[in-house]
Amino acid sequence: MSFHDLHFGPEPLLLPNAWDVGSALAFAAAGFPAVGTTSFGVNASAGRPDAESASREATLALIGRISALPVYITADIEDGYSDDPSEVADLVAGLGAAGVNLEDSAGGRLVDPSIPAAKIAAIKRAAPEVFVNARVDSYWFHEDDTVEAVRDRAKVYADAGADGIFVPGAADPATLEQLASSIPLPLNVLVVPGLTLADLQQLGVRRVSTGSLPYRVAIDAAVGVATAVRDGREPPTATSYALFQQQLLDFSR
Repeated sequence: MSFHDLHFGPEPLLLPNAWDVGSALAFAAAGFPAVGTTSFGVNASAGRPDAESASREATLALIGRISALPVYITADIEDGYSDDPSEVADLVAGLGAAGVNLEDSAGGRLVDPSIPAAKIAAIKRAAPEVFVNARVDSYWFHEDDTVEAVRDRAKVYADAGADGIFVPGAADPATLEQLASSIPLPLNVLVVPGLTLADLQQLGVRRVSTGSLPYRVAIDAAVGVATAVRDGREPPTATSYALFQQQLLDFSR
């Protein structure tokens, strides 16, 4: 089954997002058929805020490492790290990933849809096999956040050759159902509290990304371990050192 086919299975594709090799290994070992990266997690683990293409080198390095895993890898490349469509296309063609996420915003604002559309078209010419998930940031930044405006942007990206549409920040069930019915490509959303994968499937969603949630939960859990010991409480159990070490040894070979 191809990465594209995973978007048309009996339930939405749940895509966990990794921030380093260890998290990618753990997601693959848990049986997920595809793993994405998260620009927030990659940036945060290096002590940088999630903005202005700061994750470029770290993301490229991470994809270079985890592309050897026996799962599909898709990369969060923010806005492509360039305003030049040919540069973005060359980067994606040499990435070795099954898919990419491409944003339609910069500096916390939406850009003219012709800008990401030109990048999408260039990517599909250079690497037609790569699944381009075009991200519409209308709800994320509360700008032109209506179903009609998102639909119009999605059409521009679909016409340019996008394979899927990602609308982070959209969470209202009625809105999700309208988006799914009005967009002719697989709809991707972030995890929606209170809605299961089955619920989202009924609304027409085809892909659900965890985004930076696993990274943020992991940090909370790490702090929880330390405070439990400090406060005299029993720390939680965890996967053994030996098992994680063996995963790393196997991967390094």
